[in-house]
Amino acid sequence: MRTRGGFCYPRVVEDEKIKRVTKKRKVCLATGKGMVCRKRTKMVPVGPDMFDDLPDDLVLCILSKLSSTANCPSDFINVLITCKRLNGLGLQSQVLAKACPKTFPVKAQNWSESAHRFLKMLADAGNVEACYTLGMIRFYCLQSRGSGASLMAKAAIGGNAPALYSLAVIQFNGSGGSKNDKDLRAGVALCARAAFLGHIDGLRELGHCLQDGYGVRQNITEGRRFLVQANARELASVLASAAASGIPMRQLLTWTPLPHPHPHPHPQLRHLTGSGCPLLSDFGCNVPAPEVHPANRFLVDWYEGRADGLTGPGLRLCSHVGCGRPETRKHEFRRCSVCGEVNYCSRACQALDWKLRHKAECAAVERWVDEEGEGAEGDGAVNEGDDVMEES
Repeated sequence: MRTRGGFCYPRVVEDEKIKRVTKKRKVCLATGKGMVCRKRTKMVPVGPDMFDDLPDDLVLCILSKLSSTANCPSDFINVLITCKRLNGLGLQSQVLAKACPKTFPVKAQNWSESAHRFLKMLADAGNVEACYTLGMIRFYCLQSRGSGASLMAKAAIGGNAPALYSLAVIQFNGSGGSKNDKDLRAGVALCARAAFLGHIDGLRELGHCLQDGYGVRQNITEGRRFLVQANARELASVLASAAASGIPMRQLLTWTPLPHPHPHPHPQLRHLTGSGCPLLSDFGCNVPAPEVHPANRFLVDWYEGRADGLTGPGLRLCSHVGCGRPETRKHEFRRCSVCGEVNYCSRACQALDWKLRHKAECAAVERWVDEEGEGAEGDGAVNEGDDVMEES
């Protein structure tokens, strides 16, 4: 085969030990006579292809380790586009099942059918994080309640704590159905399982359920113990992430004193007199907000970027900025009984939003006692967000 300039491609002559690359004689287009090539013959040593000799099991093990420790999608994609063999082995279920969430970050503004297919491929391979993420997207965003709940159940069976907690929220609210579809006992059982796996919101929700007797026999002491464990775990996770990012510990452990003492302090605040730096974040430890799960971040961005808002009239979003869960029917979520301006899908979201934002915005935050000096109903939330949520 000739090029436009009349030159020929090199001809490869293989021997047993060496590979000899020679140039064909150039032909003059005007005279038709051959021209002598002055370049010397190149001698290229031939050796065994070590990559082709590697067994597939070893390559799959290496790719699985890479997908589980990747810091961004490019770390994994650059390997897939290297050659045809890596592309084929990298899409095996053994590799996709161990892919970490950083390998497939899904953003609402970039959502497409191809992203949906890729998440479906990961979920079919048994990736529990992909099952939970796709289940949340289908249940709350794409209005596919059955398939979304089944994907979250698949992730919960695989030991995914956020999936267990999300299913508990669905059971508490009867999401996707009517008010009669609520199953409080099932929600408490799912919260207990998530709390056993160390999920902070599951611990908070279980503590509030025990304190209030919501779906379980009331046990105030055990409820407070679970709430303390939730705060301790939250503080430990924040300190660990801060240490990894290089934030000084002294800045996080700064004591944030309470405002001027109230003439009738709430009973849960009376023991906070005097100096000191409490350990729990809800009692004044200056720690940043916990990191939002990618599935919840997707929900927040999905409904913020949609011009038509929610899918039905009168539906509301959970007031906690890091949740993003919408109502599936009117008056599904419970509102703050003090101000009535905010609503939450769970007591855990209420506690977090009270600490981060609503504590300074609640209009009746100082209505802690009635005129006789005894606690009034629906008193403002303190520390753990103890304002009672009632159904609107």
